Amino acid sequence: MDIGALARTRAHHPEAVAEAAARRPRRRELLGERGRLMIIAADHPARGSLGVGGVPLAMANRGDLLERLCLALSRPGVDGVLASADVLDDLLLLGALDGKVVMGSMNRGGLAGAAFELDDRFTGYRPEDIERLGFDAGKLLLRVDYEDPGSLRTLHSAARVVDAMAERRLPVFVEPFLTARDGTGPPRNDLGAEAVTRSIAIASGLAGTSAYTWLKVPVTENPDDMARVMETSTLPAVLLGGDTGGDQEAAYEKWRGALQLPTVQGLVVGRALLYPPDGDVAGAVDTAVGLL
Repeated sequence: MDIGALARTRAHHPEAVAEAAARRPRRRELLGERGRLMIIAADHPARGSLGVGGVPLAMANRGDLLERLCLALSRPGVDGVLASADVLDDLLLLGALDGKVVMGSMNRGGLAGAAFELDDRFTGYRPEDIERLGFDAGKLLLRVDYEDPGSLRTLHSAARVVDAMAERRLPVFVEPFLTARDGTGPPRNDLGAEAVTRSIAIASGLAGTSAYTWLKVPVTENPDDMARVMETSTLPAVLLGGDTGGDQEAAYEKWRGALQLPTVQGLVVGRALLYPPDGDVAGAVDTAVGLL
């Protein structure tokens, strides 16, 4: 990966990003012929979340991350990528997004570990940016802590963004969690069945229409609870990945079961596939695609 070439293009020809977006061949539909969706997520760095599997700065090397992304995007069955503007601009310049689903990450203001983490402002893509660049969808993170006033600001701004995306007939993927602090560490997402159920109910009711809203949901602590949890909404959903903690096979097994549920349309997974414990990105991606 020639990082120097990317930097020179950015320095001397910044208009090259918009030009690459304008000539990018687009997919006709969000869901392909299989009727399933496989997206690689890489929007973690923009929130200062760089750790994977106990390595605090695993995602900090941009050249390495781009190589992993390009490899993942080249694998059969991978539909596209979710990322912030800096990463998607690089991928545009590399020509890696042709014919792919491109999802822009919208709110990255809730920096990992910050006191204001749950006041998750929209510091990434705006709806008008996604429309202007010819991208296919947006994604927002919606963490709600009943004890944190910042959650209300996030909830309100999220609803208005869902409205703005719907006005443009652009899908928006909402990733909801009920979250809490215990006073000793960062906010913790509650993956219990009741909490995930409530988070789905809250996210489904955002804005003046849900016509273009998708859900991006975790598998519950007890995977057997997922069937009941996913009955909470008729919105189409994808499963998120997260850090597997090194147990890759357990993650695959959880996804396999949840992918059989009627509203679940696919996977949006990042670190688990880009940084697998054995280092085999292609193998991890191919296994995940096989689950679909």
